[in-house]
Parts: sequence; C-alpha cells; structure tokens
Amino acid sequence: MKLNTLALAIMLLTGSGIAEAVAAEAAPEAPDSVSLNVQPEPPVSAVTQQERATQPQPGQETRVEDVTVSPEKQNAHQPPETLSPGETGLPFTPEQEARIGEVAKAYLLDHPELLLEVDGKLQKIQFDEEMKTRVAAVLHHQDELTDDRTAPAIGPENAKVAVIEFFDYQCSVCVHQAPIIRSVMKQNPQVRFFFREWPIFGYRWKLSFKAAETGLRIWQQKGGDAYMKYHYALFASGHTEGALTQKDITQAASSAGKLKSQEVLEVLSGTDILAKNVGFQGTPGIVVMPVKEATAGKITIFPGGATPSMLQEAIDKASAQAGN
Repeated sequence: MKLNTLALAIMLLTGSGIAEAVAAEAAPEAPDSVSLNVQPEPPVSAVTQQERATQPQPGQETRVEDVTVSPEKQNAHQPPETLSPGETGLPFTPEQEARIGEVAKAYLLDHPELLLEVDGKLQKIQFDEEMKTRVAAVLHHQDELTDDRTAPAIGPENAKVAVIEFFDYQCSVCVHQAPIIRSVMKQNPQVRFFFREWPIFGYRWKLSFKAAETGLRIWQQKGGDAYMKYHYALFASGHTEGALTQKDITQAASSAGKLKSQEVLEVLSGTDILAKNVGFQGTPGIVVMPVKEATAGKITIFPGGATPSMLQEAIDKASAQAGN
C-alpha cells in the first residue's frame, strides 16, 4: 500500500482524515462480477388479483412499459459500496493503525516544512480567537474607553472616532510608538486620542509610577497642551527599561510650572483594571473604534505597536461606520 503523497500533504494542512485515506487504499477492490442471491418468485397462490390483471394473457403481446419495477427491486442487484473502517465507524485493526503511523511519520520526516505551516496555521487560529474575545470586551467597556474625564484626551469632544493608547514611559516599544502617534494626530485632527497612563513596569522601576503620576497631575491641573509637552519630552529622553531618572521627569515637567500635590492612584488603578479587562497583557496596547454605538467589524485592536498606515486604515474603518 502506498499513500499518494500530495493527497496526504493536503490532508495534513486541511485537517482531513489521514487514517480514512490509508484504510480506503488498503480496502480490497470490489469484484467485477457479483453473485446475486435472487429470491424465487412467490407461488401463484400468493399473487394478488391486481397482479394477475397486469400479467399478460395467452396470445397477448408483452410490452416493457407494462411492467413496473419497484425502487427496492431496482437496487436489489447493485453491488455493495466498499467503505473504509473509518467511514463505517468500525475500529481500525492494530496492523492498520501501525501502518497509518508509519506513513504519517515517513511523510513528515521527508517534508518537515509542513510542521512549520501547520504551526503557523494553529497560531493564526488562536490569534483570531483571542482577537474576537478582545473585541467583545472592548464593546462591553466602550463607555469607559471613550468617555473618561480622568484620562488625558486630545481632540474634539464631539469626535466620532477614538484612538486609545495604553503605555508606560519605560516601555521601549512605546518610545518608538510616540512619534508615530504624534504624526497620525496631525493628519487626523477630527479624531480624539486618549492617553492611558499604565505603568506596568512600576513593580520593577518605581519611576514608572512617578512619571505616570506626574503626567496625570499636569493633565488635571494644566490641561492638554501642557500634558502633551511633558509626554513627548519624557519619551524623547530615550531612557527606558530602568534607565529613566528623576531628573528626566523633572526636566520634562518644568514647562508646566509648579504642580499641587494631588492623589491620582485611583485613576492609575482604574486604568490597570480596564487594560486587563480588554485583554491587554503589555504595552503599548492600542484600540481604534467609533466613539458611539461601535460594532465588532469597526473595531481594531493592536496588542503592540502599529505603523502609521495601520493606524490610518483602522481610523478609516471606524470612520466609515461613524459616518465621517
């Protein structure tokens, strides 16, 4: 028995049953001629009066159209279809199972690149399922994402599309994302951008908390323009992953002037809960969506960085629903 290798490759990638194919090839072919077990005609006494009426009388010519054959009798002499064990529901024999394993193993050893393709397909399936779960979570928390006065927000209050970014000032990817966000903001003045301070590295580097707290105080006391100056100045230092200093924070905040002591821990705690509720596990995490009455098809989630073109495409998609 030799399994067609091309067919096996297709089955490996599509999830078709290899075992059924092997068993089908192993099954004996149906014989060309089949001995028919024909039941004898019933005795004359068993023939009904109606059947007598249809039988030809002596001297009467018999016509084919006068004879009616039931579907059951038409199929009575057809040879049975040959089925593999998998199709009949019967278990495979130990020999068949062993042979199936040998064929599959030999083919995979000859074509190991298939394992990479299968792994890639599996990862995509898992990613798609995760994204569906995150989109559902975003819909559930839509108001918290797009209508929170405690979070820094830049752009028209009546905007129809929102871009929400969760970030940490000590995140190296966030440093590269900052100028991209700035560029996209300039190209889309009709969009409202929300900056969610999420110091996830604070448990390792306390200055992550300090930088986030300072940013929130500037936003609440000095407004959006002062906040954005601080935001970009701190990222411009390039000091991430433990390299950020108190001097960096002080210099970035200097243009905002003197700040009052203000408790912002509750805001940071709320952002942490929200980020986890929508499925983010690290920074940056970006959501692009209509501000009101969003649907799953118009929400884009980036669990990591995004290029300008990716963000613009997501904005355009959300804008299509919002009627912009």
